[in-house]
Amino acid sequence: MWIPHSEGLELLGEIPDGVTVEIAPTPDQLPSDPAGVRFWVPPFLAQGAAVPVAAKLPDLRVVQLLSAGADIWAGRLPAEVTLCDARGVHDSSTAEWVVAAVLSYLRSFPLFAVAQTRHEWVYDRVNPTDELAGKRVLIVGAGSIGAATRARLAPFEVDLTMVARTARPAEGVYGVDDLPALLPEADVVVLLIPLTDATRGLVDAGFLAAMADGALLVNAARGPVVDTDALVAEVTTGRIAAALDVTEPEPLPPGHPLWDLPNVLLTPHVGGSVRGLLPRAYRLAGAQLRRFVAGTPLVNEVVDGY
Repeated sequence: MWIPHSEGLELLGEIPDGVTVEIAPTPDQLPSDPAGVRFWVPPFLAQGAAVPVAAKLPDLRVVQLLSAGADIWAGRLPAEVTLCDARGVHDSSTAEWVVAAVLSYLRSFPLFAVAQTRHEWVYDRVNPTDELAGKRVLIVGAGSIGAATRARLAPFEVDLTMVARTARPAEGVYGVDDLPALLPEADVVVLLIPLTDATRGLVDAGFLAAMADGALLVNAARGPVVDTDALVAEVTTGRIAAALDVTEPEPLPPGHPLWDLPNVLLTPHVGGSVRGLLPRAYRLAGAQLRRFVAGTPLVNEVVDGY
């Protein structure tokens, strides 16, 4: 087994007899002969350069990701290799980011942070900040992170609507086909969907135009889910706003117009990067290793990009 962090040696839990665990911190730092490696945990948020490493591991049978997204891996591994994502690992952290981003934007924290650097007291009795209470929130993505986000937003006295790939009427969940009717009614639209062929560019000019005046788009999914040119064009008008943890391209290059728009809040893809990440991630990886050695079914297997 190869893992990317030395801390993982203790965090994995019990290692089955006969299993050797080695540290492979980056795709270009392989610790030993690739032959014999059957279970590989690539680095967190590994880029496309990591994928070809799988072809160098002739005995590889499982790739266990530390990320919830599997977009750079899906469909690019040998048929005999099972790809598993880290579903559940990032639920709390990403949901926290969504709540923090929505509250920060609505309550004008970026404005106040800048004012603090200038030692300015910018209290405005005439134009107070917005608030989350009473808002209509549309969560596009009804997986485990979507459910965690819904649970954390519910106490804020909001009206919540969930959207999934396909409608689940018994659960009150709408389908993607319902978005044209739902978007004009939402004050906050949260994106928590995986990046697949079906979701790439889903948030295009038509999607953005359908959003209500003054609405906030929150992207905690993947950058390419949103058409960046269309987003820039729409937010530049000031009609809607955006809070983005992910962008396309990523990292966002210096000079990109999104940096300077006053109605855009940006963070550098930190939704899942928290102190509790490694303990949760390696708890999952250790359990998966033990399942693999015991010959029992793995969890979180990626099928059709999900």
